[in-house]
Amino acid sequence: MAKYFDVHPDNPQPRVLREVVDLIRDGGLIAYPTDSCFAFGCQLGNRDGLDRIRAIRRLDDRHHFTLVCRDFAQLGEFVHISNSVFRLLKASTPGSYTFILPATREVPRRLMHPRKRTVGVRVPRHTVTQALLAELGEPLLSSTLLLPGQDEPLTQGWEIKERLDHVVDAVLDAGECGLEPTTVVDLSSDEPEILRVGAGDPSRFE
Repeated sequence: MAKYFDVHPDNPQPRVLREVVDLIRDGGLIAYPTDSCFAFGCQLGNRDGLDRIRAIRRLDDRHHFTLVCRDFAQLGEFVHISNSVFRLLKASTPGSYTFILPATREVPRRLMHPRKRTVGVRVPRHTVTQALLAELGEPLLSSTLLLPGQDEPLTQGWEIKERLDHVVDAVLDAGECGLEPTTVVDLSSDEPEILRVGAGDPSRFE
């Protein structure tokens, strides 16, 4: 049965955040809010957590997982950023974007696209997510909380707890969040390619 954590959206309780982080470090899989919608999250090296997300969402090995980072500096540890995309990326973080970029050696191979060696990264603009990342001290391995056969993500923490009680270890609820996943932009080649239009304005990449 999943633990349920009700946190204040503007001043998340440090005690609660510490308990959630302990659970993540102990191999747990959580559902948590972001500035776009709810997401699954686990520790970067958690192979079981990765397999559980794949199973819940029925994802194949070509799916781009996302490293949710606290800031631009942390993001730069996990992906290669060319001079040509630096300003574009810097101007778009934090925000409701996921960027596909070539992964560094810090990223486990099983998280990369098998052929392109790329990974998704993002820096969210969400108080609770930022506080959680600060307490964790490293990125969260994440994927949009979008269930098979559903067109839209779940937006209510209690509903996620009810639906996924047997497959996640905790639900972090800070009130209703967005309904749209991030806008996904592939910056791994010469020209930006918009792979999914979502919460972030795609016009700056067109």
